[in-house]
Order: sequence, then C-alpha cells, then structure tokens
Amino acid sequence: MTSRTLRATGRVATIVRAGLISGVIVAAVAYPLAAVTGLGTKAGADLINNLPDQLKIVPSAQTSYVYAADGTTLLTTFYEEHRKYTPMSEMSPYILQAIVASEDARFYQHHGVDARGVARAFVANQQNGEVAQGASTLTMQYVRAALRDSADTPAQVRAATAQTSGRKIREMRLAVELEKRMSKAEILERYLNAAYFGHRAYGIFAAAEVFFSKKPKDLTLPEASMLAGVVKAPSTYDPASSDRTAATDRRNYVIDRMVDLQYLSPDAGLAAKLQPVILHLTSPPNDCISVPRQYNDWGFFCDYLKNWWISQPAFGKNVAERENQLRRGGYRIVLSLDPQIQAVAQHAVIEGESTNSRYAQGLVAVEPRTGLVKAMAVNRVYSLDQTHNGLHSDPDKRSKIPGNYPNTVLPLLGGGDLPGYQAGSTFKMFTMVAALDAGMKLSKTFHAPFRYTSAYFTGPNELSACNGGHWCPSNASGAMTGNQTMWSGFGKSVNTYFVQLEQAVSAERTVKMAERLGLTWRSDTDKMMASPARINGWGAFTLGVADTTPLEMANAYATIAGDGLYCEAMPVLSISNPDGTPATWTINGAQVEIAKPRCHQAVTEDVARAAADAARCVTGYGAAAGGCGGWSTASGVFRAVGRPVAGKTGTTDDTRTAWFVGMTPELAAASFFADPDNPFHVAGDGNAEKPVQAVSRTLKEGLAGRPARMFIPPSAAIR
Repeated sequence: MTSRTLRATGRVATIVRAGLISGVIVAAVAYPLAAVTGLGTKAGADLINNLPDQLKIVPSAQTSYVYAADGTTLLTTFYEEHRKYTPMSEMSPYILQAIVASEDARFYQHHGVDARGVARAFVANQQNGEVAQGASTLTMQYVRAALRDSADTPAQVRAATAQTSGRKIREMRLAVELEKRMSKAEILERYLNAAYFGHRAYGIFAAAEVFFSKKPKDLTLPEASMLAGVVKAPSTYDPASSDRTAATDRRNYVIDRMVDLQYLSPDAGLAAKLQPVILHLTSPPNDCISVPRQYNDWGFFCDYLKNWWISQPAFGKNVAERENQLRRGGYRIVLSLDPQIQAVAQHAVIEGESTNSRYAQGLVAVEPRTGLVKAMAVNRVYSLDQTHNGLHSDPDKRSKIPGNYPNTVLPLLGGGDLPGYQAGSTFKMFTMVAALDAGMKLSKTFHAPFRYTSAYFTGPNELSACNGGHWCPSNASGAMTGNQTMWSGFGKSVNTYFVQLEQAVSAERTVKMAERLGLTWRSDTDKMMASPARINGWGAFTLGVADTTPLEMANAYATIAGDGLYCEAMPVLSISNPDGTPATWTINGAQVEIAKPRCHQAVTEDVARAAADAARCVTGYGAAAGGCGGWSTASGVFRAVGRPVAGKTGTTDDTRTAWFVGMTPELAAASFFADPDNPFHVAGDGNAEKPVQAVSRTLKEGLAGRPARMFIPPSAAIR
C-alpha cells in the first residue's frame, strides 16, 4: 500500500474513531476520497483515465444577439438559457467573495472535495432524517453543470442531476481531477457563468441584467450578496417572484458569512444589511415575437433569418441541431437589413394597401453581386395574436380560421415553406435569358399574332385550348400584333412572342434557367410539371403560372443587374462566435465564413447585360442597343426613379396577382399584390399599379444620396 493510500485511509480512520460517522457510511465517504487519491479498483482508475469522456469541458449555453445593420441597435435575442459568458475581470469583486462565502467557504483550501463538509453534511442529514446539507463544493457544482450542459440525451441530463449517491461519488472524483487541470480562478469564473440565479437568469451576466439592469462589474455589495444567496434555492429566494423577506434574510446571511471570512468589516456588513432590496427588472427579448414595437416590421426579416439559419448545414445535421445552435451558441449576428431602404419600403407598401386589407402587398430588395437582402416589407403586423383578425376570404374556411390580416407571422415574402404566388409575365425574363444563353440574339424576331396555336397541349375543355387541345394563348392587346424582337416583346410583354421563343429554346431550358437563377418549386403541381416526364410540356411556364416569392424574384433579377453573378440571398452581414472570431464552416476541406457572400457566375456577363438592356424597354429608360417598339407596360418608372432602371411587370389571369420587379445596378426590388388566403380572390386591374409604385419609390428614396451607376450595354455579338 502506498504512502498516498495510507494518508487517505488514515484520514477516514480518524473521522471514524472520532465518532463523527458510523461504519455504515464508510463506503460513501472513504471510497470516493480514496479512489481519487489512488486507492481502490481498476474501475476507479479507468474513470480517471477516461476523464475527457466523463467530463467534457464545453461552454455553457449562451444567448445569441441579433443587431441591425448598424451593429448597435439590438433587435432581439435567441436563447434557451439566457446567459452571456463574462470573464472574472468584468465581475464585481463582491460577487466573487459573496458566492464563496455563500456556497463554499473552504473553496481556496480544499482540492475539489471538502472532507470536513462531507462529514458535517452526513451528521446534519442523519439528525434531520432527510437531506439537509449537500456538501457540494463549488467545483462539484460546476462539474454537475458541465455534465448537464455536455449531455447529448435526456438520460444523460437525468444522470447528471439525479439525487443519488452514485452521482455524488462521480462528482467527487471528477472535481478532484478537475482541480489538477484548472486554477481556482478558472473554476470560479466558469461556475459563475454556469449557475442558475432564478427568474430565467443563467450566469452572472444574465442575473445582473435581469434583476438590476446593469453589468456584473457594476454590482454593489447588497446586490451581489443577494444574487449569491439566490443560488442556494432560486425558487425560494427569488426576490422578484417570491417572498422579498426570505430573499432579504438570505442576503443578510451571505453578508454575515462575508464578515466571518473577513471579506468585510463588521461595520461594512451592518451598513449593507440595512439597505433595502431594490430591483430594476429587465425582461430580455427572446425570438422574433420580441422585436421592439418600433421595429415591428423587422419581425418578418427576423423570421427569414431563422428560416435561413435552420437551412445551413454548418449549424448541424438537422433542423433541431441548427436551431439549438442559434439558441445556445452565443453568436453576435448583424443583419443585412438597411434601415433606410426598409423604412422607405415599409411606407410604400402601407400607403399602397393598409394593414387591415385582406390583400397583402409586399416588397423585397436585394443587392446585386452580394445577395444581401436589404429590405423585407409587407402590410401586416408581426404578431401571433389573431384574436381580432378579419374574416378569411375563402368562404369554405371562414367559419374555421381567421384571415391573416392584420396580424400574422407567416413568411409571406419568402424564406419559409409557403409556395408563394404566381408571378405572371415577370417569368418572361427566364425565357429570354435561356434563349440568349443558348446563342440567340436580342434581335431574334417572331411574328406575334393576337392568338397563337402553340406546340404545347392542354385540356380540351380549357378556355385557352384550340385546334384539338393545343394551348392557344393570346395577347393582352391587339396593338401587340406584328413582328417583335426581344426588346419590343419584353417591353410590351407580348405573350405570343414569348411562347414562340420558349418553343425555340425549349421549356426545359427555360425552367432550368429559372432554377439557375434561384427559383425553387414548392407546390405539388409545380414539382410535377418540373419533373423530367413533364418539363418539356410546360409551355405556360413562360407566362408565370408557377409559384414564387418576392425574395426569389428580387434575387433572380439582382443576378441580371449584377452581370450574371448569382449570389445566394443572405440575411446577415456578419456572424461572430462568442469570442469575437468570424463563424466558419467547412467546404471541401476549407474553412469559409458563414456570412461571406456565396456567389458564382450563373450566366455570362454578356447574356446578363443583354437581358438588362431589353428590360430597360419596360421602364421607359430605353435600350442602349435596340428599339423598344414605341411603348411599354411601365413607361413612367424611369421618370419616377430618376436613375438608370430596368424591370418587368406581371399579372396573372383576371389580375388575381400583380407584380413588378425593378432593378438598378445597385439594387433589385420585387413587389407583389395578392390575397395570400385565397389565390382565386381577384385583386383587380385597379391594384396592378401598386407594386410598380412601391418599387419605384423604394429605388428612388432608398438609394437617395448614392451615386447612380450605368448599365453596361451588351456586345454587338449578342444584339
């Protein structure tokens, strides 16, 4: 037997001879103490050797903070346990002294397990016939918290916190070993960041904020001693939700213990005890529904951030793991939302249609060549409360569920799982880009009759059917009849020209081009039509019969405005880890910043410039390389915006939905007008101009003060 073993055994023997504990509890006290000092079995040695598996020193869950683009305006936070790690240098010395006095007076003398405390606790528990004292040192308490925070399953959480002798023995072993690896200061700092202080406050930062609305370094003696006292029994000593007298008595006990340990003079202790408990409570926001009222319209962007986050593989293997990272990772997230553009866009859609309307008008703005989303505005109030919402516009649902106005949290603008809305002639952009990409020129000419018998088939009973079931679309006006090029066909939105262009390039290449520019198919019908078996028969695709969102359309047109550089839509400027370093993920073995723009060349610069040149015909700006045919569908946009601008109008059958997508070299914006509750509810021609006006105002006022850039004309080879 080694001298180390003899010393450990001797200490226990002394306690037994003194009559403080009986032979019945020798195993409960002697075994853990002996095991960690070298005595005992192979199992004890294996446990210590496997310490990394037994005790993962992982950071406690921390709150993630979401800021506006200025990096200082706090929009909301995400957390399961509200906590922000704080180094000891940023804590009041009073809290360091108070927590030791309250929880572990011999913290600086023992080596993880306090043998005197174990014996004292046993005697007290035997006398009371119940667990009256726990004898857990601060180190043991931190071990328990670390085991809980590193647990991967509910069973591991239960094992870490169960009131059993086995759990206590395990904590003792690990506490002794931990003190060989960490200094007392490190353990105390980690403990104060892990402890629960009641009132949903985890760690000293949250406790100081929740109870006193201040930073940990600013805690006074009475405040620090009160917080230290709460840890013992948060539900009993919480001064905000329990008996204030109990909290005050516990605070005074802690102050007395600080005097006993000579942290305070008796006079200082007495003065502190005479001070009343004064709280300045703060309720930290949590999730998007907690966005401040003055920024309510930012709630929809916040919701988009959440949906984007849970789609990122960097944050976990599945949705649950990714959301867990958001709520526990302690990230500092700075949004891409531009306050100036957002304010203009929100005013524009509200002036176009009030929040009490069953029709939704929304707008999304995206920056070309970065994919940064600069605005997400809609005439709705971001709220879960639908108590006073209007009637549902679908008669079959009216008695069952309320309408989505004025309050909703639905992702009406994109970024969620809603399929979106049919976008009408804005889809002609995809046909044109597919044709240009296939080698056709802007001057490609077709004779466009008022009605055209296409090569595509539809149901024989459809209104658009003719000649034995062929799909026979028509134009909105007889004035469109005649020879058209891409410039004039796009500017006037000539249906029969674009059906012929789609036939020439193929429906498959047209649909695939839309996918290259970021569109996805969510409805069962769209998925079926985009399948290999049906895609080449999807002739109506060029007229915008598929569902899409303003987010997708703004980003697709931003790709054209950005010379064909497609960038994934991004809601963030930066994401930082708790230590301030940029958050990264691994792609092909390389570390890449998560918030860095993710871009690739979707089409050549010349193809994109050619498409933009034709889109200039729509707005009255005029093409640089060809003739627009004398008139267009939104000829007042250039005058309204006052800088180079291109775009496309779009309406669906009976004007159930109206769209406009506008773009400058600096910004692309897509606006829609529709009834999200009932896609068959006609919006009407009178509302068709509202998206045009909203986009025009957003581009004009949102870009005010910024230098205007010119579109680069396409080369002669593609004209």
